[in-house]
Amino acid sequence: LEPEFIPVPSADGWQISNPPILSMAPLRASLAIFDEAGGMELLRAKSVKLTGYLQFLLEQAPSKLFTVITPDEPEARGCQLSILVHEHPKELFGKLAAAGVKCDFREPNVIRAAPTPLYNTFHEVWRFAKILSEHR
Repeated sequence: LEPEFIPVPSADGWQISNPPILSMAPLRASLAIFDEAGGMELLRAKSVKLTGYLQFLLEQAPSKLFTVITPDEPEARGCQLSILVHEHPKELFGKLAAAGVKCDFREPNVIRAAPTPLYNTFHEVWRFAKILSEHR
């Protein structure tokens, strides 16, 4: 070794031979959770079902105050649905937040919901759709 640091002048200088242990501990724990859930194939299958169920419920809702703007095909999207709210979007977002629903709002009038297969249930998806369908 030289007595002074001489950095490698390219991206190669950022390589290290061993990953830091403090970064690996949470990774190991998260991989165990995915294993316990049955792996990515089962999670993706549940994701498609959860999001498909949400899409079905929203299409059946009597309210015409919102439109799903995410592609219909599961292969063209992840678990998120973007919902264009035609009237009082911030009020609806507030109702969802007050009910403990975690989603986000994009100006001027889009609510994004992502039923996550690792921890969301079909009942929670139904409850979300019920709140939307009751919006006036």
